[in-house]
Amino acid sequence: MIAELNLYGVFVPALFLWMLLAFCILLVLRRALVHGNAYVLIWHRPLFDLALYVIILGAVVFFSRWLAT
Repeated sequence: MIAELNLYGVFVPALFLWMLLAFCILLVLRRALVHGNAYVLIWHRPLFDLALYVIILGAVVFFSRWLAT
């Protein structure tokens, strides 16, 4: 499924908006992990953040199909 959204005459791929939503969720989770002191247990923080972003993006795309119906 290739979805495009029309924003005032500009066609924007839906994946771009899903990526922005996943990034916003990631920022909130990273802040919670910092305040919860969970990064002490993580060996490679940038790699963990990338993996967490990919997982969140997959969840957002998965649940967007449910919301679209």
